[in-house]
Amino acid sequence: MAVIEVRNLRKRYGPKVAVRDVSFEVAEGEIFGILGPNGAGKTTTVECLSGLRTPDGGTIHVLGMDPRHDGSRLRGRIGVQLQESQLPERLRVWEAVRLYASFYPNPANWRELVESWGLSEIRDRPFGKLSGGQKQRLFITLALVGNPSVVFLDELTTGLDPTARRETWDHIGRLRSTGVTVVLVTHFMEEAEHLCDRLAVIDDGAVVAVDTPAGLVSRVDDQQRIRFRVTGSFDGRLLADVPGITNVSATGNHVTVTGHGDVLFAVTSVLARGQIVAADLRVEQTSLDDAYVALTRKGA
Repeated sequence: MAVIEVRNLRKRYGPKVAVRDVSFEVAEGEIFGILGPNGAGKTTTVECLSGLRTPDGGTIHVLGMDPRHDGSRLRGRIGVQLQESQLPERLRVWEAVRLYASFYPNPANWRELVESWGLSEIRDRPFGKLSGGQKQRLFITLALVGNPSVVFLDELTTGLDPTARRETWDHIGRLRSTGVTVVLVTHFMEEAEHLCDRLAVIDDGAVVAVDTPAGLVSRVDDQQRIRFRVTGSFDGRLLADVPGITNVSATGNHVTVTGHGDVLFAVTSVLARGQIVAADLRVEQTSLDDAYVALTRKGA
């Protein structure tokens, strides 16, 4: 069942068109990612979905409600973590969570949230003394304290070191088991591939593709490239008629084989029969990053 439905969303700021044509659906319990270059309209789209911006055209339904007309009701059912979030420097962790809990009629147990999101040891620490990873865990907690059905997370791990980023991924992944629907705006391809069930790629204010991470990759190129080095000469005709192989090229003693399906097994079998030793063998596949660059106009 779709809990978010967006059709032909449009939004402009004066002469600048931020969103020109965005349409997608998000299923219940899904982690749905939004990718796109800087300025593509990702944050504006999320702000319209969460009721923070009023669109100029199109239709939006979140949990069956239109943010333009049901804003107060909708705010009680969603959680939002914005791209740039701040709290008073001296506000302590537990004070922030308790304060946010007071905004909702039926909040989650804020003490249990502090415990489950790893904030117990820093519950008395002021916001200004938190590390980047600790702040992100706090912002996730604040987005969840109202017992939301849908959570919007905008560029949650920007600025985090790799360890803190992966810890945050683990926490976001836990949301799936609770049934919460997550809309995640990110520009990290690894993050999108690791967390998201499906992705919408937005470029120049319009959706250019919606698919699973693997589906986006296959739209661009689902071939594998096998590279290896041989001692002595290599006759590419050995592999020319092998099913699945589309190209064989050799530069000196470096060989590259391109193909579909179980091409690795096919290549290694032929080499073994010919008693050819393949050194430094590695397999390369088209990545989500490759697909993103191909699908977006600017690719950055």
